[in-house]
Amino acid sequence: MQRSINQIFLASAVVLLTFSGCKKDRSDDQGSELVDLDVELRGVLEEASNGQGLNFFILPESDQFSLIPQDPLNPLNTAKVELGRLLYHETGIGLDAKMEDLGVNTFSCASCHHAAAGFQANLRQGIGEGGIGFGMAGESRELNPAYPVDSIDLQPIRTPTAMNGAYQEAMLWNGQFGAVGVNEGTESQWTPGTPIFNNNFGHHGLETQAIAGMTVHRLLVNEEICQEISLYEDLFDIAFPDWPEATRYTNRTAGMAIAAYERTMLANQAPWQDWLRGNTNAMTDSEKRGATLFFSKAECGSCHSGPALNSMTFHGLGMNDLAGPDIINGAEDDKGRGGFTGNPEDEYKFKTPQLYNLKDSPFYGHGGTFNTVRDVIMYKNNAVAENVNVPASQLAEEFHALQLTEQEIDDLVNFIEYALYDPNLVRYTPDALPSGQCFPNNDAISQIDQGCIE
Repeated sequence: MQRSINQIFLASAVVLLTFSGCKKDRSDDQGSELVDLDVELRGVLEEASNGQGLNFFILPESDQFSLIPQDPLNPLNTAKVELGRLLYHETGIGLDAKMEDLGVNTFSCASCHHAAAGFQANLRQGIGEGGIGFGMAGESRELNPAYPVDSIDLQPIRTPTAMNGAYQEAMLWNGQFGAVGVNEGTESQWTPGTPIFNNNFGHHGLETQAIAGMTVHRLLVNEEICQEISLYEDLFDIAFPDWPEATRYTNRTAGMAIAAYERTMLANQAPWQDWLRGNTNAMTDSEKRGATLFFSKAECGSCHSGPALNSMTFHGLGMNDLAGPDIINGAEDDKGRGGFTGNPEDEYKFKTPQLYNLKDSPFYGHGGTFNTVRDVIMYKNNAVAENVNVPASQLAEEFHALQLTEQEIDDLVNFIEYALYDPNLVRYTPDALPSGQCFPNNDAISQIDQGCIE
């Protein structure tokens, strides 16, 4: 690669990221009740935040590092975030492929967590190496028929979004990644030779997951690779200046950079965020009514709270697992948190997810068994468990009939689908990669789908 191109990339690493975009048009049904709705919603939020008010729910700007939750072992800096942004999408580090002749340089972290699908997979079962195609938003990715099925990197549970992860101390549906918070005291489960052993680095969940994911998903970074694509060597030097050169260009530091980038991946341009910052016209009347219901009668706010509308709690809702005739090696009879901790009281309980940009990928629940936000709300409204394997004793106290009306369900759906929707996630993707390759996938069909070649 020519040095002039490297210098262009390097310059982008030492300036603050800028984020811009436009809002998606939505029907506006605001009327005479506007003021009353705003006053009512503010009052509900005051109570839901235990008196902290609207600021309790505001996501910071993505370059406001001091306001973003961080791992003390991995402090944010601009070069590290930019390095992570590139590595996250870099198909050029998809080097540890099971099928070297077919898979090398065809996949990345973003294969299963891309902006077009709200940093989810837009498939019920995400596909890393061994997938072909992309479509418009990842919906057309399929198994490569030239691959043995046991060599394809298929996700055993519905791919969670990578967005707003700064507000999660532990990662994955069972919370197994992360050495702090809810995972203190689980050290006996950090088995050598497994991805969970990476908890011994002492990192928070995002860092641990990214470090483990480098190996699990067959990505590789070392000094030779960084020298071959020289921009990466420069960026590692700027991002990790205090690390000895012998350990500076590794899967661990690559994972730390990716996690740093993920911490800045915030849905802070959603209408809900605009409303919280004072723009009373940012949400429609229906969305405001839905927000009020969310934190009151619908009881969503009892688990989904804070800036990301998530929490570090685990609940049994009796949803079905990622299993069925179209699923390969799914986690049937998934014990959730209990499968990690070994504690029977934790069985069939899964982590409370964040709620932004849900409509970007039509698969909900840890098994991806619901296809619309309305389906999930109706399920919780009726509170009848669908998974016959889950004992009634493991169902959450919060899982009970809510008696919401059709209008209330409509309003709640509108709040979640539209007010919590950031329309400009493309601002988090690079314009190009140092390798010059296509992303998030680089197989021949994906290259055509993504416009990399005609």
